[in-house]
Amino acid sequence: MGGIKGYTIAVRALCEFTAKTGDLDLRFTPTPTAQEGIAGHAVVASRRGDGYEKEVSLSGEYGPLRVRGRADGYDPAANQLEEVKTYRGDLARMPANHRALHWAQLKVYGHLLCTARGLPHVRLALVYFDIGSQKETLVTEQAQAGELQAFYEQQCRAFIAWAEQEIAHRTARDAALRAMRFPHKDFRPGQRQLAEAMYKASTRGCGLLAQAPTGIGKTVGSLFPLLKATAEHGLDKIFFLAAKTSGRAMALDAAATLTGVERTAPAKNIPIIPLRTLELVARDKACEHPDKACHGESCPLAQGFYDRLPAARAAALQVSMLDRDAVRATALAHDVCPYYLASELARWADVIVGDYNYYFDISAMLYSLTVQNSWKASVLVDEAHNMVSRTRKMYSAELEHAQLRMLRKTAPELLKKVLDRVHRQWNALEKEQQACAEPAYQVYQDLPEKLTGALQTAITAIGEFYAEHPAHVDNDLQHFYFDAMAFMRLAESHGDHSLFDVALDGSGTRANSILCLRNIVPAPFLQSRFEAAHTTALFSATLSPWNYYCDMLGMPAGTAWVDVESPFMADQLAVHIAGRISTRYQHRDRSLAPIGQLMGEQYARQPGNYLAFFSSFDYMDKAARAFAERYPDIPVWLQERRMDEAAREGFIARFTEEGCGIGFAVLGGAFGEGVDLPGARLIGAFIATLGLPQLNPVNEQIRRRMETIFGAGYDYTYLYPGMQKVVQAAGRVIRTETDKGTVYLIDDRFARPEVRALLPSWWHVDVST
Repeated sequence: MGGIKGYTIAVRALCEFTAKTGDLDLRFTPTPTAQEGIAGHAVVASRRGDGYEKEVSLSGEYGPLRVRGRADGYDPAANQLEEVKTYRGDLARMPANHRALHWAQLKVYGHLLCTARGLPHVRLALVYFDIGSQKETLVTEQAQAGELQAFYEQQCRAFIAWAEQEIAHRTARDAALRAMRFPHKDFRPGQRQLAEAMYKASTRGCGLLAQAPTGIGKTVGSLFPLLKATAEHGLDKIFFLAAKTSGRAMALDAAATLTGVERTAPAKNIPIIPLRTLELVARDKACEHPDKACHGESCPLAQGFYDRLPAARAAALQVSMLDRDAVRATALAHDVCPYYLASELARWADVIVGDYNYYFDISAMLYSLTVQNSWKASVLVDEAHNMVSRTRKMYSAELEHAQLRMLRKTAPELLKKVLDRVHRQWNALEKEQQACAEPAYQVYQDLPEKLTGALQTAITAIGEFYAEHPAHVDNDLQHFYFDAMAFMRLAESHGDHSLFDVALDGSGTRANSILCLRNIVPAPFLQSRFEAAHTTALFSATLSPWNYYCDMLGMPAGTAWVDVESPFMADQLAVHIAGRISTRYQHRDRSLAPIGQLMGEQYARQPGNYLAFFSSFDYMDKAARAFAERYPDIPVWLQERRMDEAAREGFIARFTEEGCGIGFAVLGGAFGEGVDLPGARLIGAFIATLGLPQLNPVNEQIRRRMETIFGAGYDYTYLYPGMQKVVQAAGRVIRTETDKGTVYLIDDRFARPEVRALLPSWWHVDVST
């Protein structure tokens, strides 16, 4: 959008709205990657004459609409305007609705060009470029300026009623947001400080790291100021990104509170403030027919999807709170897919709530839409202490040799030769590693060229095979194809921010290895995401030290930092360091008795509900057995390996207001954060570990790289991530301003000054225990 007087829309978005018809068809037909597409466009341009113009910026107006975009190329000598589309396989198999969309885009560009340059006519050329064969197929049409103008105006008229509705919505939304008042009588302690920092960051258009204690209402305290900023600073979107389902639920509740929506009564979903809030849900959770393929010949919700989409879209946007249930109900009422309806609604929602991956992943939908539509978007990242580990995973990739060995036995004959070549090069790498002093694990400075070359050839061959055989079903082949593509995509940007390592198990012909491109510093990948946003605000109860997060995530220069004052008083939480006990690996058996005694004595002084955290399941099991033998009358319950959602809920359900006992858990697991047990539901915690990541070859390589890049190898690899988990776990105890509780930090290393410096400043720590 471009303000209340007009509406700016990209040519592509206009045509997708007005000219897209027919089925949703996601049959697996490999399309060129973004980089292959860019390369294909470059090849086409390189074949043109000297006067050829690339990426011609064009724009025009119609009523309140401003239509803009970039045509791929124009040859003034031939008066030919080109739209380049890359593809693989048989062009004849391209769906007719795809071609119709391509023509619509080209005709709109044709009108804008004729208007801009006073041309009476122009030759339009759709250039289909085959990535595999590098051949071009041109489909041309001579078009008169008057015909193109009529087509352009037809598209604009088809969209203009919607545009006027959107302008009216934005005008009403912004007026209501300017008048919006804080929904509670007053801010909680610390909440105003957080809100002010958020608003100032939006005013400056800078990044923000906000360390804000649990219990101050961070969700409302961050969303409220950015909704105010939406009207004042001309924001198009707010993306609220959370690591867990609970965080997304809190964001939806906060938006409902701020806008006056009754979430429990969808039929009365009439807001005081006309704000559209959308929840994005993973595809596997939103799918209504998981046993069917995503195309019209298989799934009834894909058949005619784009024909029924306009009515479904219009109906959905009459609902202010578009959470998972509301989107599903609207989608099924119009016989369309809920997941892809939600993807479409992301274009029209004001606040979008979803997982981190929707903006930060390598193929993130919200990031792509932001760039394509030039949205002015602000990004809120909840529980941002998870960002380092989550984004590392987003930009890492693995390949296992055993997967390839199995595939070679079942692959189509046409592909066996290229897969065999990959296998031979992989065997050569394993043989080389077996000759090393430490063959089980090696880090390589460079990727093996022959192996990566063979992988790229295999990817191309598999892509061409699927293009020619779109109905072929082979899950193993598809998995290998996707894994190999992800690996090679990251291989193109391999550098100091990642490790290329090979873990080898076995020897000779029975050897199996895993190749890993292991991202350890996400910063280079995330910088473009931060640049595309008006502001990105990361907030959590544990974001210290701030330079660690700035370095690892690549926060923009000028990023602000605020450490929000705690609403809690030191006398609410008794923090004791058990400095005579060591929980180091070699001392763990010896630590069981004193830890059990400490826990038993505290429980005797103050019976109630406690959590006890340990560094591993093995250590936890031993501690729980030793404790139960010594104190058989005290109830205990244990976290189990691979607990499902029902089991996790059962574990938490044991913590009742009237209950007593100790729940044993693993630090950094499901119960170390995101668990809200106020009042008597939890009165204390025992943390028998510093939470340091395991000492192993991988982490030692990461430590060395952290030392080389930042000069802080041990802190960045072990200490900071470990203490983050400790403080998060301790934060389960005090949840409200009336809570009181006790925390025992069990290990002599907690008494060290550099470790104590990472504890919250409002804690009063007793080191005499």
